Amino acid sequence: MRGGENVYPREIEEYLYRHPAVAMVQVFGVPDEKMGEEIAVWIVLREGHTASAEDIIGFCRGQIAHFKVPRYVDFVEEVPMTVTGKAQKFRMREAMVVELGLAG
Repeated sequence: MRGGENVYPREIEEYLYRHPAVAMVQVFGVPDEKMGEEIAVWIVLREGHTASAEDIIGFCRGQIAHFKVPRYVDFVEEVPMTVTGKAQKFRMREAMVVELGLAG
């Protein structure tokens, strides 16, 4: 939920997989005083590709609803996974809260 709007991470992830530089993407919420939560994205880039946060945000603007455009974009080498291969979004959220100095 972002500012009263329901946001489904999978929908944003599916859109971002269309970007040619994106090998893996995980979308999750981080706390925000004004909006309740803001959208954060962790991206693993395809080998030999580059992208910036501005590239990713620009790729989303005008293509998906404005309230679904990520506020925070971070590029990582890998995402934390369980032994069964499921992404551990709670660990990503915790790391971003610390990185951004947010009250989590």
